[in-house]
Amino acid sequence: MATAIRAGVIYALIVLLIDFIFGTVRVLLLAPHLGETLAISLEAPVMLIASWFVSRWCLDWLDVPRTVEARSLMGAVALAVLISVEVCLAVLAFGRSTTEHLASYASVAGAIGLAGQILSATFPVVQFWRR
Repeated sequence: MATAIRAGVIYALIVLLIDFIFGTVRVLLLAPHLGETLAISLEAPVMLIASWFVSRWCLDWLDVPRTVEARSLMGAVALAVLISVEVCLAVLAFGRSTTEHLASYASVAGAIGLAGQILSATFPVVQFWRR
């Protein structure tokens, strides 16, 4: 199970790095002109495609066991890391409270982002079934 946990952490960190790049473009270039909801609606499919390939790469590179349990653990760890880092950034970098950040998931844009994170957490298991 240590391999699945390590893979989940690496998966999340790579996705966070990619999201930082696309998120910067979304916030600085797209959202001011298109609005937050449309901007995140355009970013989400790109992030899901990137997450799909990052998941597959982590599975192969770290040789995560081909079991639903191991793949589920990898996805759950990745989701926990993604949300934890997101909350920490909101609090430490942007001065928001944890409650304020969690409440942002109730907005349309926040719900799209959260749904994308949850969907990407299922990719390791989906890729197990697909192969």
